[in-house]
Amino acid sequence: MPIRFKKLLWIALSGSLLPLALRAQEPPPSKPAANEATKPATKEAAKAEAKAEPVRALTDPIDRIKDEGLNRSQLMATLSYLTDVIGPRLTGSPNLKRANEWTCQTLTKWGLANAHLAAWGPFGKGWTLKRFSAQVIEPQCIPLIAFPKAWSPSTDGALAAQVVYFDAKSEADFAKFQGKVKGAIVLTGPPREVSAGFEPLANRRTDKELLDLADAGEPSPARFGMGGQPGNRNPNQNPNRGGPRDCACGGGPDANSPGANAPGAPAPAGGGPAGAQPSSRRNRFSPEMRAQMELAPKKMKFLADEGAALLVDCSTRGDGGTLFVQDASIPGADGFPVPGQAPPARRVSPWDKNAPKIPPQIVVAKEHYNRLVRMIEQGEKLKMVVDIAAQFHDDDLMAYNTIAEIPGSDLKDEVVMLGGHLDSWHSGTGATDNAAGVSVAMEAVRILKALDLKPRRTIRIGLWTGEEQGLFGSRAYVAQHFGKANHSMAAMMGTPEASAEKKDASNGKPSSSEPKPEYAKFSAYFNLDNGTGKIRGVYMQGNEAVRPIFRKWLQPFRELGASTLTLNNAGGTDHQSFDGVGLPGFQFIQDEIHYNTRTHHSNQDVYDQIQADDMKQAAVILASFVYNTAMRDEKLPRKAESRGSR
Repeated sequence: MPIRFKKLLWIALSGSLLPLALRAQEPPPSKPAANEATKPATKEAAKAEAKAEPVRALTDPIDRIKDEGLNRSQLMATLSYLTDVIGPRLTGSPNLKRANEWTCQTLTKWGLANAHLAAWGPFGKGWTLKRFSAQVIEPQCIPLIAFPKAWSPSTDGALAAQVVYFDAKSEADFAKFQGKVKGAIVLTGPPREVSAGFEPLANRRTDKELLDLADAGEPSPARFGMGGQPGNRNPNQNPNRGGPRDCACGGGPDANSPGANAPGAPAPAGGGPAGAQPSSRRNRFSPEMRAQMELAPKKMKFLADEGAALLVDCSTRGDGGTLFVQDASIPGADGFPVPGQAPPARRVSPWDKNAPKIPPQIVVAKEHYNRLVRMIEQGEKLKMVVDIAAQFHDDDLMAYNTIAEIPGSDLKDEVVMLGGHLDSWHSGTGATDNAAGVSVAMEAVRILKALDLKPRRTIRIGLWTGEEQGLFGSRAYVAQHFGKANHSMAAMMGTPEASAEKKDASNGKPSSSEPKPEYAKFSAYFNLDNGTGKIRGVYMQGNEAVRPIFRKWLQPFRELGASTLTLNNAGGTDHQSFDGVGLPGFQFIQDEIHYNTRTHHSNQDVYDQIQADDMKQAAVILASFVYNTAMRDEKLPRKAESRGSR
């Protein structure tokens, strides 16, 4: 640029910048005097000024609960410690005992009283996985997505062995495998279909589903204390939605039933990624499925007797690397009740102190398992290396619940309870099942203490263990404090108090034999254990008398999506222990999200699957219900057949 143009440009810029520089040094304009016209120029501005008034202090307890729980939550920090730091919490394991102790200490730090560990049992041996790897090494290397079953014994170092596909479809087929599986790694059953999965993995409850729940009629009597044994399914519910705790489908080989991991056990009827379950037991089990259910324990016994070195099962559900795994199977033991047959007197469990010797057992993701089967069927000779290092713990055969209280005032002898189960399975970190419910319950009592609300009744939190094995912890607590249930299924589940329970003669209706003094002082128990989804309402468990009460209590939360009340039962979790003896016990309706498609008992049940806003909503609703129950003049009403014991 020529010099003369530069000079001209500098003169022009100087003329424009000088006024700006001078203006920047001027003092800010003074505020108008009080007598000057200061009215807003528009109605909109006037409204904005009106909204700028100081925020009034909240006085209504429910508004205060919402404010504390939604704006100053500590829930996710609690949940992260339980899942990320402590990790999986298998019943009887050191990790679960650590979780007991940490929750007890945390509740004490928050100001709760009488925080302690309540022993129940004896349960049996604990189990910890110390090291694991699995891969095919011949004819090529194939690292496998796999996980040992809980209470599986260790291999003796790294086990390298040939792979045999045990495709027996009947006992007659066993003969061709005699002498051929000794020392082998055995694929125990057929491959499982992997669907394209056009339906979304995560779902929230639709308006129609909530309406169907609200329109549900009187439920049939619920079975007491059965893990995976719900009370009554809504007949209008979409069979491709919901899961094992949302229906009344009876026992069977799904991921929430005893024996779900028995070698060659059939997958749940209905298929699909959600693990759907038809409402009728007869429709659910075809003759072919019943035959396979009867064959499964016989296959296990044959393979063990023949000296198989390790048993490999295909995951019953999941795809894309997600696998579902629970406990190891006992050779020859009936893993689950077969329709049309009497249930076993007591299920033999791998955690029993004197459990028989069993072969090591693992579960492999569908896609990898299916490939191995296809390769063998095309003539390939496979060799695998599997290394399982597991430790059994038998120094303390007892298990423990965590208990703590907020003492009441004028009605302190009466009790309101809330809780969820602290134990989990071992392939994930037990986030949605059920660190979510535990963290929500802990957050609910933290909110009440932080606000220094003074409940009339004592509020007691119970964090249960042994839920995954059969509601053991909560059932033992209920039996100790309130009375035992009369139900024939109790003995089959093998709970610690089973020998004292007798068959009920009242057509399966739950009742308490010889109720204890605390029975009459109990108001209600509220449970959360259906994953990370927000609360949408309450299962009333056939208790019509609570409908107007709960409807009023849900009104402040309509804008948060919670308004549905259903007479339906919900099953498979700890509120059943209370409902089973005639006490008011309730589970909340929750959005499913991807509980049954991805996280429930799977290797993907981890912190990252948690929906934080949903959990905060659940905590304020749970805190509100517990507080309202504690403040009523009367205890919550009980179902008609139980009112005589009030």
